[in-house]
Amino acid sequence: MKIKNILIILFILSQFTFIPSLSLLGQDKPPIYTIEVEGIINPATAKFIIDSIDQATQQGAQCLIIQLDTPGGLMESMRLIVKKELASTIPIIVYVAPSGARAASAGVFVTMAAHIAVMAPGTHIGAAHPVTLGGGEGKESKTMTEKIVNDTVSYIKTIAKNRGRNVEWAEKAVVKSVSITEEEAVKLNVIDFICPDLPTLLTKLDGKVVKFDGITRTLQTKGVQSKPIQMSWRDRLLDIISNPTIAYILLMLGIYGIFFELSSPGAILPGVVGGIFLILAFYALQMLPVNYAGLALILFAIILFIAEIKVVSHGLLAVGGVISLFLGSMMLFQSPVEYMRVSLSVVIPAVLVSAAFFIFAVTKAIHARMKKPTTGMEGLLGEIGIASTPIRPEGKVSIHGEFWNVMSDQPIEMGEKVQVTGVENLKLKVKKID
Repeated sequence: MKIKNILIILFILSQFTFIPSLSLLGQDKPPIYTIEVEGIINPATAKFIIDSIDQATQQGAQCLIIQLDTPGGLMESMRLIVKKELASTIPIIVYVAPSGARAASAGVFVTMAAHIAVMAPGTHIGAAHPVTLGGGEGKESKTMTEKIVNDTVSYIKTIAKNRGRNVEWAEKAVVKSVSITEEEAVKLNVIDFICPDLPTLLTKLDGKVVKFDGITRTLQTKGVQSKPIQMSWRDRLLDIISNPTIAYILLMLGIYGIFFELSSPGAILPGVVGGIFLILAFYALQMLPVNYAGLALILFAIILFIAEIKVVSHGLLAVGGVISLFLGSMMLFQSPVEYMRVSLSVVIPAVLVSAAFFIFAVTKAIHARMKKPTTGMEGLLGEIGIASTPIRPEGKVSIHGEFWNVMSDQPIEMGEKVQVTGVENLKLKVKKID
């Protein structure tokens, strides 16, 4: 009983803060959050990284680790990420991993803007030269390219200077598209150190001092279990459809759906599905560097396909639509970098399937127009019957068990065979046959 009373007294005293509470004595270290970014840097990726930094800041995290593997991406999306990194009030660690990963093009800017940059063995960084998407040749184009390059050089030099990294190499990465391994990156002061995996990284980060505008913060990562932040289903969907190949496939499926609905009104399902795919495709296209000449050719192909349903062109409109579709598909994303173009392995099957479908549809339509009618008065043309009465010049015949009023230019006796040669004023015109 005495022990119980003592515990009660201690509890009451702790409520009045006369002695430290047990929770304060065993207070946990601030959490560490991690995210994984793999693939093209696009608006969806930028939103995910920015939201993750905000979430980690609101949760009082001591740092956010971004595991990065990217071939590059859109300049505007990259600038949004870098701007958020530079303004962050918690340390941002960019970890280029796993082995075989890369931080190319826009990934160089994101890595160098981090408070601490780390790479895994077997990775590389560089090739940050900006590319002009859909650009042409000539003096104006070269002048514009020079402006973009000069602006990009100034931008990456500012980032490198701000983070105390190698400014000279940063300029070469943009101007000469140089690329280096993780070991070279450490020697050239492009990154801070090399680390094989995330647990080892947390150990090495322990005790690191990060400066924020004159304020220093010491990381205490040893023994802390990192908390992953997953991309929401909305951001994941936007990330998927922002891929040029996926956007092109959605566009083609949308075209097929609308075509089926127009060719068979009332089916409903093809029209609904096609409309959804088209809306998603147009949303993706507005986030991607689209060549509008290519998009116009694809839309023109849709018009030709629809016109083929309504106009008897014997397949000429469909052929023109297929050619327009192929040229438009090749021009839709005109970019010098492969990951921003639609692969030929996707374009060629899509065009071939379209051509095969429309050739099949047109062939069936022509056969249907040329086929002899089997119903109504026209369906009796060429049929054989037997005269039920004498025909001089009018009478009756039996055709398929039905009696028809007929007329003939020659006398026909009852029981003789006749053949229908025409229809005139709801009467059949016949002739005698042997």
